[in-house]
Amino acid sequence: MFGGWRTGLSGPVIVLQAGTAVNFFGTGLILPFEIIYLHQARGFSTAIAGLVLAAVMATAAVVTPPSGALLDRFRAKPILITGNLASALGYAGFAFVDRPWQAFVCSVVGGAGFGVASTANQVLSLTLVSAEQRAASIALRRVAGNFGLGSGATVAGFVIAATDHLRAFQALYLLDGATFGIFALVVLAGIPNLRPAAAAPASDRRTGFRAVAHDRLFLILIAANIVLTTTGGALFSNILPPFAKAHTPVGPSQIGLVIFVNTVFIVVAQIPATRVVVRMRRAHALAATGALFAIGLLAVLLATLTSSALAAGAVLAGVAIVIAIGECAQFIVLGPVVADLAPPQLLGRYLSLYSLTFMAGVALGPAVGGALLAVSPDAVWWGGALASALTGAGLLRLGDRIPDPSQP
Repeated sequence: MFGGWRTGLSGPVIVLQAGTAVNFFGTGLILPFEIIYLHQARGFSTAIAGLVLAAVMATAAVVTPPSGALLDRFRAKPILITGNLASALGYAGFAFVDRPWQAFVCSVVGGAGFGVASTANQVLSLTLVSAEQRAASIALRRVAGNFGLGSGATVAGFVIAATDHLRAFQALYLLDGATFGIFALVVLAGIPNLRPAAAAPASDRRTGFRAVAHDRLFLILIAANIVLTTTGGALFSNILPPFAKAHTPVGPSQIGLVIFVNTVFIVVAQIPATRVVVRMRRAHALAATGALFAIGLLAVLLATLTSSALAAGAVLAGVAIVIAIGECAQFIVLGPVVADLAPPQLLGRYLSLYSLTFMAGVALGPAVGGALLAVSPDAVWWGGALASALTGAGLLRLGDRIPDPSQP
């Protein structure tokens, strides 16, 4: 029954991803209620609250490339611990802010820690496994993150529903900060302090990110990932809820259920899906990802053609599953490809830029989708489907240029 969940990964990898699950549980505790807390409990305007949250990701984006360079010179373990401790300080500090400038300081500290720790976690995860285990390691990290995020959000929903007071919000932020500290302790006690990859020759050290910029295939892949992240996960998570509420008969509870279906499907199917995807040519798997996103986005429009809330909800649940399958393939193909393309002394830089593509996609999805919603709501879905399909076709044309595991 559980054979499909066997990963063959070592104990330290499993311990690391257990820590990741705890960490994301804390993130889930606050993620749905950040603007509510800052606006209702602290009296900030919604505009200021939005800027405070944007500052987290903006800071993370700024520090991610330098953290990649740092990881190419020093061990990932102490850098991951440092990043988590910074995030612990920043997010716990949110419990006590009562002025916007204090919230912005917490955003900068927490965002900096997140940017550093995110790349360090990836580097450490990949250094703990062989090349053949990279897909399984990435799949397990994704399962851990989604499970933690979903369970944290569920618990927080019950807490806020039971007592919508300032102390409840403060407790959630303090617990979130504590999960970063717990993750740091897990890494400290349970993960070996592996040495970094062999340093580049002195003549090559000056190149840095310029060496990465000369890898045209890598640049094509991360550009494609921005499109896939924008049109797949970001449009589904950020634009589908307001669109469905305004243009379909489903209500808030059904919208929440649709998001829940997507998250649960990823948790359940990600590791078994790895066994299927690793048997495919990587170019074919990436093309399939683009096709699945296109099909899912177009299917959203079917929910507008019925007046039945049950039928529309069923259609959107199907969309959630199709998008989830595409996301499963996207992560477990692109991550190992990036690691395979990276010279050992530049792994941190490659992974830092790869991480940036997800940040860019998460930012572009709401921005582009929100603008289109105001002008032509249907264009969000057929436009996104067209972009996904074209991106998938372009990746398919790369063919043998995208290395498969069996290739040198």
